[in-house]
Amino acid sequence: MSSAISRVFMNGNSQAVRIPQEFRLDSSRVEISRNAEGDLVLHPVQNDRGAALLDALDAFSDEFVQVLEAQRSEQQSAQDREAL
Repeated sequence: MSSAISRVFMNGNSQAVRIPQEFRLDSSRVEISRNAEGDLVLHPVQNDRGAALLDALDAFSDEFVQVLEAQRSEQQSAQDREAL
């Protein structure tokens, strides 16, 4: 496993690190975590726009979805109205 030393600097209110060319990422976003030894670990996040929506939908419990479906089936039908 290769390693390199890089520079840490401030970018506005955020701390930033220059990533050397040999470690460049194919992603514009990363997930940052810290392992048990205290090392920072970067994981590229794929630029799949639909993934965030699917993740959010997965967060709903099955019970919540069933309640929504029940409410939808109980809704009144559209009213007949005179044309304008």
